[in-house]
Order: sequence, then C-alpha cells, then structure tokens
Amino acid sequence: MTIQLHCFGESGNAYKAALALELSGLDWEPVFVDFFGGATRSEDFRRDLNPMGEAPVMVDGDVKLTQSGVIQMYVTETTGKFGGTTPEEAREVMRWVFWDNHKLSSQAGMTRFLMNFLPEDKRPQPVIDFMQGRLKAAYATLDAHLDGRDWIVGDGLTNADLSCCGYLYYPEPFGFERQDWPHIDAWLTRLSQQPGWKHPYALMPGSPADRA
Repeated sequence: MTIQLHCFGESGNAYKAALALELSGLDWEPVFVDFFGGATRSEDFRRDLNPMGEAPVMVDGDVKLTQSGVIQMYVTETTGKFGGTTPEEAREVMRWVFWDNHKLSSQAGMTRFLMNFLPEDKRPQPVIDFMQGRLKAAYATLDAHLDGRDWIVGDGLTNADLSCCGYLYYPEPFGFERQDWPHIDAWLTRLSQQPGWKHPYALMPGSPADRA
C-alpha cells in the first residue's frame, strides 16, 4: 500500500518527513494540503486527519502519524535507515532533532512566514529582528558542530540531518545566507547530492508561484 503524506511545498516541517520518505525508498505519494486556503483549520481536517490542525500527516494503512519527527521515526522503524547505528548514536540523533525543533526550524519557519507570507504592512519588524538574532545563534551552533564532520551524527545521513535541513533550502529570505556559514553550506551541498534528493518545491505540491 502506498503511504500518503498530506503536505504542502512551503512547509519545511512537511519537507523533513517527505525527504525521509523519499530517500528511504518507501512507496509514498504527496497529498496536497491547501494550507493558505485554510485547509488545516477546517473541521474536516481536524476530525479526519489531525486534531492539532497541522501538516504533515502521514497515513500508512491503519497507521496515522503527525509531527515530522514522529514520521521520521516511523521511517526508521520501517526501513532501519536514518536512526544511527548504535544506541548512543540513536540518542544523539534524537538530541539534534529536538534541538532543531526548538531552536532552528520553529524559529526559521516563523521568521520566513512573517517576512514572506504576510502583507508587507503587517510584518512586525521588531519581532523579525529578534527572531533573526535567535536564528544567528542557532546557525553558529550548527556550523561549529559541522566543522570537520560530513554529517551531524556518525558517518552517514540520519534524521538529525533531515530535520535540521528542513528550512535551509528555501529561496525566500529569512536571514539565512549559505555563504555566511561555510560548514553548513558544505553539508547542505553534500545532502543535496544524495541519490533521490529533491528540493522541497520539487518534492511536494504547492509553492508561492501558485499564488502569484
């Protein structure tokens, strides 16, 4: 049975799940969620897919999962991939997934939304400035960790990489310039060279161009 991932291209959190599914080799397909049309706030979505009103949502037969990190865990449980090769590595992978969710992706996602998807007259510049300062500290942490490493944990691609990259390939400005962070830049290049890698707008339906 084909796994369905309810997602949309603008979502870095959905991208984390979609990329894990794609690189794992599992049979899956994206199902477009019209986030900007209010789909996740609808009664049907909350009743049938996710009472939290969020995407992504993965459906594999009777299994329904939400939150990108949980979906990544399911991919690891199903395929044995991306979870680390030892219990110590598995814990380290989860440490970086939690760090990303709290320190990097959540703040990058909010900042990108405020800067690109709100009308210009409603963009709160003091909030954006504050968030960009927080993000700069997160970039510095990740860049320093990647100095001398190919991957965030161990010797291969893991969910730590698939989580932390979630928002860093998007073209819309949110205060991240790859050339300012050479170790992150090299890591993103390395990740994008993995067989099967796709840009979020190529991997999932939905992009700002659709609403232009």
